[in-house]
Amino acid sequence: MNNRRRITGVVTSNKMQKTVVVEITRNYRHPLYKKVVHSSNHVKAHDELGCQIGDKVQIVESRPLSADKRWVVEAIITQETKTADSGVEV
Repeated sequence: MNNRRRITGVVTSNKMQKTVVVEITRNYRHPLYKKVVHSSNHVKAHDELGCQIGDKVQIVESRPLSADKRWVVEAIITQETKTADSGVEV
């Protein structure tokens, strides 16, 4: 194993070719006020696996692949299953 960071997140966009936007959420307790803080970060990751929106993926640090891509999708942990009626409102 190498020392590269590995983070899990959810795919929020796959409209680019071989690139996905992954949202990384993090919860931590504020050191002074002791409240739980919810923070999220969006990163672009190189995708050779064909991720879909809603998939939970593991991304790994890599060399800079473009102006704003520094992550690569390593594995799809869970795939989002879409039903035929998911986007229909009555």
